[in-house]
Amino acid sequence: MSVFICYTKCSTCKKAKEYLDETGALYIERDIKTDNPSYEELKTWLQVSGLPVKKFFNTSGLSYKSLGVKGRLPNMDEDECLKLLSTDGMLVKRPLLVNIEENYVLVGFKKEEWGELLG
Repeated sequence: MSVFICYTKCSTCKKAKEYLDETGALYIERDIKTDNPSYEELKTWLQVSGLPVKKFFNTSGLSYKSLGVKGRLPNMDEDECLKLLSTDGMLVKRPLLVNIEENYVLVGFKKEEWGELLG
């Protein structure tokens, strides 16, 4: 079963949840703010997604801006990025749809991409 990782106050997350419900997708919901992804989870998701680690950052978030991540990111390696992401769920781009058994991790809501995967 997929895990839908979201922030309940996020409008994009709300749209993604509505889409999942409309399509009848089965999922477990997880709040990214109260149940922050661990370093190990993020490392696995990164490998499964095939995306660069920078795509996992919520670049429009307050945490990203207040911590000055934009200026630090070019000098950070993958391990440092994952460690930072694991400290604050609000640094992580959302929503995420994760299903390790079926080998997918979707970062951010793109209706077409989600539709292709969910049929």
